[in-house]
Amino acid sequence: MGTRLGSPCDKHKHPKLLQLVKTSSLGTETSPLLANSTLTSMARPKPDHFLLVVLVFLISTALCFFHGMSWQVAQDDDGMSWLNEEDDEVDIVQTRHDPSRSCNFVSGKWVFDQSYPLYDSNCPYLSSAVTCQKNGRPDSDYEKWRWQPHGCSIPRFDALKFLGKMRRKRIMLVGDSIMRNQWESLVCLVQGVIPTGHKKVTYNGPSMAFHALDFETSIEFTWAPLLVELKKGPGNKRILHLDLIEENARYWRNVDVLVFDSAHWWTHSDQMSSWDYYMEKQTVFQSMNPMVAYEKGLTTWARWIDLNLDPRKTRVIFRSMSPRHNRENGWNCYNQRQPLTFSSHQHVPEPLVVLNEVLRKMSFPVYLQDITAMSALRRDGHPSVFRRAMTQEERQHPRGFSSDCSHWCLPGVPDIWNEMLNALL
Repeated sequence: MGTRLGSPCDKHKHPKLLQLVKTSSLGTETSPLLANSTLTSMARPKPDHFLLVVLVFLISTALCFFHGMSWQVAQDDDGMSWLNEEDDEVDIVQTRHDPSRSCNFVSGKWVFDQSYPLYDSNCPYLSSAVTCQKNGRPDSDYEKWRWQPHGCSIPRFDALKFLGKMRRKRIMLVGDSIMRNQWESLVCLVQGVIPTGHKKVTYNGPSMAFHALDFETSIEFTWAPLLVELKKGPGNKRILHLDLIEENARYWRNVDVLVFDSAHWWTHSDQMSSWDYYMEKQTVFQSMNPMVAYEKGLTTWARWIDLNLDPRKTRVIFRSMSPRHNRENGWNCYNQRQPLTFSSHQHVPEPLVVLNEVLRKMSFPVYLQDITAMSALRRDGHPSVFRRAMTQEERQHPRGFSSDCSHWCLPGVPDIWNEMLNALL
């Protein structure tokens, strides 16, 4: 804790202060505290002089007391201040966002802004399937729209401020390929301010992590599209265990900020389904209402969060489902160049209803980042046929290729999700 240096009110350190306290108006060295016992044999000083001496003594005593306390606190903090600073940083992440007092991000409109995008489409961390410009998409206006909530604004993403908030912390995005889409966006938003040689990507099982080395910050993605466990069973059949999660959840421990999504895979049916059977409490089900299964899986996730995480140490956000713009022919997003001004589907998607109900029952505070309605207006933002590079001849007959109306071109819509995420932190 350091060597004691002596009190600031030590008489050897402050002789003038002590002299002022002990000298009466008569020039004696008698302390004012003893004045009453000596005044019987001495001429009583004038009242105004006596009061002045008492007042000076009381003020000086108070100064010594508080100065001594501050000295003691400073001494106790010696060598420990960096720990307190780190605790403060964690508290900021946990408590700064109060949804009841802040901006409602859900209601708003898309505004064209020439200052966007916030990074170059040549970002080296982008998957080829979302680099629509490289793949030959002829227009680029889809990169220049930002979301403007009614009555407030989402702060423009500042990479250095984000890294400052996340210094010595881990943020992990958990989910499906659209969450991977968002992870690539977040990495590209950040990586431009980090010099070459001061950043790297590592891999661990289903996880990958971008490291900002100077900040000791990691931005991670973990593959878990259903959150609960999907395993091979007898006869090589795929079994979705609605009540098992630890195989995936072991990667979520000791993370400062967790961002989840899970919806799309639950809505796959027939040949698109990723499992053959459901299992719950050792009972096998050949079929189940998808939303009933989704609720069971989310409840297993919610129970794990409630039992295993500490809200003082970990912030949890659940991002709502990203809308798809597919029709049966898969061409509803092809050749779209402008956002919609309103959605023809005003109802709340059933997975979002289920998610809200599960979150409502949790004891752990989870923030729902609702991007569904705003993203539903952006059918222009998907790769469509530009999920891969095409030859000039292929571009003459684009309808011969499958169209991706689920994922998002980057730069693009997920950048705005990450601006919202940054505002929440």
